[in-house]
Amino acid sequence: MREERRSPNLLLTVIVPAFNEAPTVESALRRIRAIALRLEIIVVNDASTDGTREILDALAKKGLVDQVIHHEKNRGKGAAIRTGIAVATGDAVVVQDADLEYDPADLPALLLPIRSRQADAVYGSRFQGGPHRVLYFWHYVGNRFLTLLSNMFTNLNLTDLETCYKLVRTDLLKRLPLSSNRFGFEVEITARLAQARARIWEMPISYSGRTYAEGKKITWRDGFAALFHILRYNLFVPRNVQAWRLTAK
Repeated sequence: MREERRSPNLLLTVIVPAFNEAPTVESALRRIRAIALRLEIIVVNDASTDGTREILDALAKKGLVDQVIHHEKNRGKGAAIRTGIAVATGDAVVVQDADLEYDPADLPALLLPIRSRQADAVYGSRFQGGPHRVLYFWHYVGNRFLTLLSNMFTNLNLTDLETCYKLVRTDLLKRLPLSSNRFGFEVEITARLAQARARIWEMPISYSGRTYAEGKKITWRDGFAALFHILRYNLFVPRNVQAWRLTAK
């Protein structure tokens, strides 16, 4: 990457959707704040009932969080992310789960292709050689199948469709017509980025997945729903696609 083309002072908005993450949310936010980047941290509490709300309000008073938004009713991860996108002011946006599965220390490297103006979006792939906790075989198979099916529609060669780490230029992200309320967000944003002709990079990241006993929320039902979302978001493209499609670089 050529140094003269970099934008070294980019502000990265980190959106943290949180639902009943009282045991881990403070540790996650402190790890985010510790990374060597200019950050805007926005947490969206999706109607938690386990004390997450009170923890976040206290952390906001201490300055650890820039903005806390509370959903009074549980609306789903995708809805929480869209709430965060609407108020984001950074140059790029990334989602960080509050469960410590993803390591914020990977974010500076993922931001490099955007800083050098070579990418519009960067995906952190759990399947490109980074260290990872060994867990569920069928989760792995399901993710690879969904990634393959999505790639067939988008004509991309991604290795990890369902990764949480998707850094996207804010000006582009705010133009995308996103509507998913739950875990279909990962499928939808990938389809919309492909339709926008965005320049997408992938880079390896580490991953420490949780077990269900530790609080993992995604289930096989979400996997089957993703099949529907892949068809929905790739076959039915909004009519105003030209309004948010990028011109050739």
